[in-house]
Amino acid sequence: MTRLAAAVALIVLAHGSAASAQEKPPVNPMAAVLADFKDRVDKYVELRNKADDSAPRQKKTTEPSDIKEAQHALGERVGVARKGAKQGDIFTPEISAQFRRLLRPEVKNPGAKDLIKDDNPGNIPFQVNGPYPEKEPLSSVPPKVLASLPQLPKDIEYRFVGKHLILRDARANLIIDYIPNAIA
Repeated sequence: MTRLAAAVALIVLAHGSAASAQEKPPVNPMAAVLADFKDRVDKYVELRNKADDSAPRQKKTTEPSDIKEAQHALGERVGVARKGAKQGDIFTPEISAQFRRLLRPEVKNPGAKDLIKDDNPGNIPFQVNGPYPEKEPLSSVPPKVLASLPQLPKDIEYRFVGKHLILRDARANLIIDYIPNAIA
């Protein structure tokens, strides 16, 4: 091997080592936590879709009682599939801490707490894997607050119940998980 060929091989080898070191960028801890949240929500949606697919197809209807009945039946099937679900299954302590950091500046904006209190049912009893109380209003989530949180799949929504941030499945009217005292 000539000196020139050896030098070129050494440069290529050194460049390859540097390139492989660059291929593994450092992991952003916030991005990793939010990716974990997305993965957990996606797994829930997959479970819900399987529960939904296991039922006979519902005929299209505009009858409120038929829609409520189908919603209740889906909620029951999901509840059975998630037997043993508890607070923290989706909103892990790391995810909850990250959400509180994301919410903090938004709820400190003038008027944000007033908007969160609009239609907020206050301290009502609820539980993970249980239905959202039908007679209670659904709180609005201010647009700036929604913009600060990760986007959710269709039919999954953020809502406030008192100071708690809940994750609700609108199709099944089911409380998936919640962050206790998400806002001060």
